[in-house]
Amino acid sequence: MAFARLAGVFSQRLCQHGRFHPTKNIWTSSSVHRPLAAGVQEGIAAVVGHQNVSAAEAVREQHSHDESYHSPVSPDLVVWPQSTEQVSKVVQICSKHRAPVIPFGTGTGLEGGVTGVQGAVCVDLSKMDEITDLHAEDFDVTVQPGVTRLSLNHYLKDYGLWFPVDPGADASLCGMASTSASGTNAVRYGTMRENVINLEVVMPDGSIMHTAGQGKRPRKTSAGYNLTNLIVGSEGTLGIITKATLRVYGLPEVMMSAVCSFDTVEAAVDSVLQVLQCGVPIARIEFLDENSVIATNKYSDLNNRVAPTLFLEFHGSDASVKAQVEAVEEIMSYNGSSEFAWAEKMEDRNKLWKARHDIWYASLALRPGCKGLSTDVCVPISAMPQVIHDTVADLKRFGFCYAIVGHVGDGNFHSILLLDPNNQTEIQKAKEFTVILGRRAISVGGTCTGEHGIGLGKKQLLVEEIGEVGIDVMKNIKRTLDPLNIMNPGKVL
Repeated sequence: MAFARLAGVFSQRLCQHGRFHPTKNIWTSSSVHRPLAAGVQEGIAAVVGHQNVSAAEAVREQHSHDESYHSPVSPDLVVWPQSTEQVSKVVQICSKHRAPVIPFGTGTGLEGGVTGVQGAVCVDLSKMDEITDLHAEDFDVTVQPGVTRLSLNHYLKDYGLWFPVDPGADASLCGMASTSASGTNAVRYGTMRENVINLEVVMPDGSIMHTAGQGKRPRKTSAGYNLTNLIVGSEGTLGIITKATLRVYGLPEVMMSAVCSFDTVEAAVDSVLQVLQCGVPIARIEFLDENSVIATNKYSDLNNRVAPTLFLEFHGSDASVKAQVEAVEEIMSYNGSSEFAWAEKMEDRNKLWKARHDIWYASLALRPGCKGLSTDVCVPISAMPQVIHDTVADLKRFGFCYAIVGHVGDGNFHSILLLDPNNQTEIQKAKEFTVILGRRAISVGGTCTGEHGIGLGKKQLLVEEIGEVGIDVMKNIKRTLDPLNIMNPGKVL
């Protein structure tokens, strides 16, 4: 009944950026540019200082997009708060004037999550870059949203610790929580969802919530609803994350990386499945197709064999790593792999994984002037060989220039399509392909997004994946927490 009353009240309210449609149960975007209300910029400047507010065209353009193919939309104002209290006051001003609020981290997302609407205030959190607490004995750390993955690990290494969630880009950690990112180490260490202990969140009315209680950092809890995981993956639509308490891990005694290639995609993916079925605690196991190998060889000055290739990494004691290597080499050899090329020294491992991390930009370099579209399905591991096989057939049928890369240890892979942004036929075919692939993943018990999020482009697939009842619950949560629909409107739902 509470949800119904709220729906009745707010269905009559006109928002700055659109109107709530009472029969369709959604907000519809307005095509009219509604500029910021008078006094918004002055009020925000009084909170953060005039030097931390900009309406300059170049600054607005910089904050109009992420790394996705979605068309940029410039915010009307960019703000750099320097504390949670300032974020709270900025949001209060935006709430009063019904101005949309778009959180911005490093802009490395791939689903249009920071692409705004007209009349929006972009809250750039890069100046909130402190590591506020480290409890090395308890293996947890608390960071502000401007702290990135690499800067945290640089800080932690002096304590013999590291944060293993690694999406490739040097993304902000709170942005990673917002999209429920994962990456190359997820097969062993899990995703952001498993590694976030507590979050400080500025809510749409400016109030400040601590999802596990202020100052709390338990390793597990069964206290009430799981508010932490409600915010993780919400993509800024329910609030702005201003602190994250994260699990950290001891640096492994030994790290060893390797590369091996196969004659076919099926042999490579079958090897991954067999390694996991044998219970080998491998840290990373990444797949690159032939096109990805060509791209990384050119971009990173490597000479890997042009064939379906696995990048692997082993963590542990000297004895345990040796046992892992022996088991994996036997499995790979059985499936016709090449000999392993090893990298044990840190500089060699870093070069190897830099090539893997640079795959996005390496792929774009295959077709200069193009835009990239990265799919992001995740399927049960047993279904992965057939899904990848069918995906390759579709990519060839559509005639795309593409590369395939994946965190295949957890069933997550990406097709990177290289598109001419001025060729609407290509763009339309790409959208058609992503729907086909997303539905294929859903049909075998998987998801249309393993780590990139829903953003702008996968809202219909989310409906098909979750079902109408689940979507209605999500809409009711959004409507209750953000009745004015000012928090990153138009995303996810």
